[in-house]
Amino acid sequence: MPRHCAVAPDIMPRVHSHWLIVGLVAWTVSQAAEAQPYPARNITFVVPFAAGGVADVIARIVAQKLGERTGWKLIVENRGGAGGNVGARMVSAAEGDGYTVLATSTALAVNATTSRNRGYAVEDFKAVAVVASTPDVLAVHPSNLAKSLSEFIANAKDTTITFGSSGMGTTPHIATEYLLRELAKLDVTHVPFSGGAPAVSAALGNHVDLLSASLPTAISQINDGALRALGVAAARRAPSVPNVPTYSESGYPNLYSATWIGFFVPAQTPGSVVSRLNAEINEALTGADVPQKLQSIGFDVITTTPAEAMDYFRSEVANWGKMARAIGFSTD
Repeated sequence: MPRHCAVAPDIMPRVHSHWLIVGLVAWTVSQAAEAQPYPARNITFVVPFAAGGVADVIARIVAQKLGERTGWKLIVENRGGAGGNVGARMVSAAEGDGYTVLATSTALAVNATTSRNRGYAVEDFKAVAVVASTPDVLAVHPSNLAKSLSEFIANAKDTTITFGSSGMGTTPHIATEYLLRELAKLDVTHVPFSGGAPAVSAALGNHVDLLSASLPTAISQINDGALRALGVAAARRAPSVPNVPTYSESGYPNLYSATWIGFFVPAQTPGSVVSRLNAEINEALTGADVPQKLQSIGFDVITTTPAEAMDYFRSEVANWGKMARAIGFSTD
């Protein structure tokens, strides 16, 4: 006959008491964790590009100044791949607790249209802050007859021109092809290079008719006279090249192309954490040495509220979506 094991009546209160104590301890630990001021542990800035690029450099500058100001422990982790999608996908799936932060570039807005299989949605993020920006610039070899963007376009009406930029799907590629092909109605051939430096070298050798690059990539050659800048894709003239007119001044208003750096967190991150991160990041940018460091690599400091940063990000998604669709560009 099978034997049954029964709990003696006098044991039951002790069993109940044991589990009650366990439950109380777990609840107390949970409440204590929630009560801990943010941050209670290391914060990781995930840069979705290789080390040494502008997003990485600026993320490390911000992390260093933030740590110096607050005593926070910050780690910068490079998770490159798929044009920024690998790192962005990682952060989109992270806990929304403020300890995993995406430090990325305009690529996040561009990829929203050009990369359908990226593995995350725009809605998966909250913007914390956009901290730095630099416009793209168009430049030619000094032997080119054009002294302005409007002259260059007029001279190119009856011929096929080549323009070089860093890679496919970058801001210099998409915005310049949109300008020349869609707006100016020119016959153009895009020549992609492995990076900004090879594209600049091609322009210096007069191997392409036009260079499209972020301003920091070509600013030394422009200031030395080795290249002639025709226009900057910004609302106002860039302080580092004040004699170079904007696209708007050349007859192409409301066409902007910039590389910006921003910080984003998973969408479920509490607003109080986002606000704290925003305030501390903005404060870290105020020291005189930070603007100088960023200006030395061609970037201007920006300070935004989380709402302003999110509005700007959404406007950039729309801006790059319009241009990418117009030229029919997709990475898929």
